Amino acid sequence: PCWQVEDFVVAQECARCSSFEVKTLPECVPTGFIEKISCPTSKREEVKSCRSAVMEAQVFWRFVGTMMCVAAVFAVLVVCRQRVLDRKALEKVRKQIESI
Repeated sequence: PCWQVEDFVVAQECARCSSFEVKTLPECVPTGFIEKISCPTSKREEVKSCRSAVMEAQVFWRFVGTMMCVAAVFAVLVVCRQRVLDRKALEKVRKQIESI
């Protein structure tokens, strides 16, 4: 590809591949996005895979949301477990006092 060996100009910004492009262009496979570039030295027009800032933001916030949900679930589990342990400790103390 010319963009690996020479300077290039982005002719079309990073955009989502159409369903036809996904089937026909191998550049669409890694990310699902491509940008069209032109190499002035060799006068060639090519496409290359790219990462969309919008897609990256969506993936990041989905990850953050998932981690917040997981943290909330484990926080509830910790509180429930602590209550069970406190109840067992109180029962043990009560039995010790009754045996005196």
